[in-house]
Amino acid sequence: MLSLSVAQRTELKARAHALKPVIIIGNAGLTPAVLDEIERSLKSHDLLKIRVMNDDREARAAMLQEICELLKAGSVQHIGKTLVIYRPLEIPIAKAPKHRSGKSLTKKQLGSKT
Repeated sequence: MLSLSVAQRTELKARAHALKPVIIIGNAGLTPAVLDEIERSLKSHDLLKIRVMNDDREARAAMLQEICELLKAGSVQHIGKTLVIYRPLEIPIAKAPKHRSGKSLTKKQLGSKT
């Protein structure tokens, strides 16, 4: 499970405020299909809002804990029936473009390319 500092959680809460829930967990609970969908969403978005249609607060807290442990995400917020989780995106580092001769392009060449 990813641990977040207080400052990180505060910044992520501010970012999550404008988000709409992407995943809705229904009466069936946390099924493997729901976990797969959350995993797919975390690959394209680092911050997710999840809506849980369960009235039991302890059950929602247990779901949040299980999601964070299984998917290596951090718990940002649990407010009512809404859970907010965060996992940094894994973005591959792009290599610098090369000239036909195999040498890296200069800043001037990169600027004129656009």
